[in-house]
Amino acid sequence: MIFRKAKFSDVEDILKLINDYAEQGLMLARARNTLYEGLREFILAEEDGKVVGVAALHLVWDELGEIRALAVHPGKIKTGVGREIVNRLTEEARALGVKTLFALTYQPGFFARLDFKEVPKESVPHKMWKECINCPKFPNCDEIAMVKEL
Repeated sequence: MIFRKAKFSDVEDILKLINDYAEQGLMLARARNTLYEGLREFILAEEDGKVVGVAALHLVWDELGEIRALAVHPGKIKTGVGREIVNRLTEEARALGVKTLFALTYQPGFFARLDFKEVPKESVPHKMWKECINCPKFPNCDEIAMVKEL
């Protein structure tokens, strides 16, 4: 298993992995142009030349970062791929000076096992919501807010 930063040639595989889950209602869909624009934020897991996991670290505001777009191939769930990706992004966040890391998720148990705590969405900084206005679920977000203090 190789963990590395994403490249342009990975976009279609990332898009498929994320949007396959989105079609099942398990995560929010991403547009191709959004992936291209945020490509530098992504780390992925690759096995035998195939993308088997992905997530991004998005810097939101002063000392605030978000783990977003976490997706692991169904055949690799519960193998540590997602955990390793989040751990790597957490270390990257620490190196950048992030003090608070959050995730909006439908899988709170996964993040809880990585020491994230569930919090009321209303308690998180307003800067966290700056991109939510573009979401098809806005203002009726049903994701769960999870926070980890670094």
